[in-house]
Amino acid sequence: MGRVSPRPQPSLRHVPVQRRSADRLARILDACAELLDECGYEELTTRTVASRAGVPIGSVYRFFGNKRALVDALGHRNLDRYGERIAAGLAAVPRGDWRAFVDVVLDEYLAMKRTAPGFALIDFGAQVPVGVRADGVNGVDSEVAGRLSGLLAAHLGRPADAELRRAVLVAVEAADALLQLAFRAGPPGDEGIVAETRRLVRAYLAEYLGDQGV
Repeated sequence: MGRVSPRPQPSLRHVPVQRRSADRLARILDACAELLDECGYEELTTRTVASRAGVPIGSVYRFFGNKRALVDALGHRNLDRYGERIAAGLAAVPRGDWRAFVDVVLDEYLAMKRTAPGFALIDFGAQVPVGVRADGVNGVDSEVAGRLSGLLAAHLGRPADAELRRAVLVAVEAADALLQLAFRAGPPGDEGIVAETRRLVRAYLAEYLGDQGV
């Protein structure tokens, strides 16, 4: 199974090299995630993050210029972890089975949405501030689609060509809108809408992938 390398984090002022610095960055991001769940984005401050992480405020500013950059970095980390979870889940899936791939992708997203601190509010950064999305086709969903296209191509043993990337992007956009709808009912998500999302994504991708890998 191929793996997709973590994307660079342009929001970081300083890239940690030593283990101690990397651990401090991880504590800061963990604290940010916890506080997002507790108080939301508007009430979040770099000072409260520093206090929760047990680091000087200067340590936060060493890595981030403001709280938006901090939350953006958390979204980057969420996407990296999402990719790792998908790769791990695919280890138990027959190579080339794209329908099982779709199930893993959706199941891991739902698991993170329900359990990962801060993820319910910002997931990969698309909703920070809440309700504001990137313009055009080069935003967060495009980055998610790029990551998933690489994983799917490796799973199928085929190139991640333009047609596959476009199909995955459309599937991601459709699933994102429907899952947002599902979670408006509450943190667990409406199971009926989740099931319809799964059916819609499978039906759409079947037009491109058909019985490939089956």
